[in-house]
Amino acid sequence: MTQKINFDPIRKDLCEIGRRVFQHGWVAANDGNFSVRLAEDEFLVTPTGVSKGFMDPAKMVYVNLAGDSLDGKGKVSSEWKMHRASYEKRSDIGAIVHTHCPHATAFSVAGLALDKAVLPEQIYSLGAVPLAPYGQPGTHDLYQGMLPFIEKSNAFLLKNHGVVTYGKDLWEAFFRHEALEHAARIQILARQVGKVETLTRDQVNALYEARTEAGLDPHWIDCRCEGEEE
Repeated sequence: MTQKINFDPIRKDLCEIGRRVFQHGWVAANDGNFSVRLAEDEFLVTPTGVSKGFMDPAKMVYVNLAGDSLDGKGKVSSEWKMHRASYEKRSDIGAIVHTHCPHATAFSVAGLALDKAVLPEQIYSLGAVPLAPYGQPGTHDLYQGMLPFIEKSNAFLLKNHGVVTYGKDLWEAFFRHEALEHAARIQILARQVGKVETLTRDQVNALYEARTEAGLDPHWIDCRCEGEEE
């Protein structure tokens, strides 16, 4: 007899991250969605129409790749299509976090990628964060704009919409989200007190070599230094 796998810890993690996202002010009302890959064709997804700060572990939706409920409970978000496209493109993605975190989303509303070589931590861990063109939430158009970036980066902005980050697990996806929002906030503050100055090309190259030697995730896009074309 096959032993049933206990997914309760993952259900609790989804709710804990929902609570943190809500407390950070990265979502309002029922915004945002997260998912975790359990097996090749099995996933846990946050339920639609529920505030991320008040989720119940028992209400996480258990679905297959098509988004069909595997236990007859709950309804998956219409933005599951975006998650599915990501999982289909990359077998290494174990979890996805999508929110409307204000500072990073402000860049997307302004039509700006977070691709300048500003903070060594962002360069080392995430690299440049591209801007995917606008697609209507819940439709085919949303993930079509993402397709050129899924295999290149672990984080990107959705034009006039929000932010998506990937991770090998839920916590890695969340911490990448946190790092991205922090970097966006610092750049906005820097613009208010003066200007944003970038690192030099040699400094960026040194960081890239260091991350390569450390064996970090290879999904990385080069950042722009002062004077380099967009």
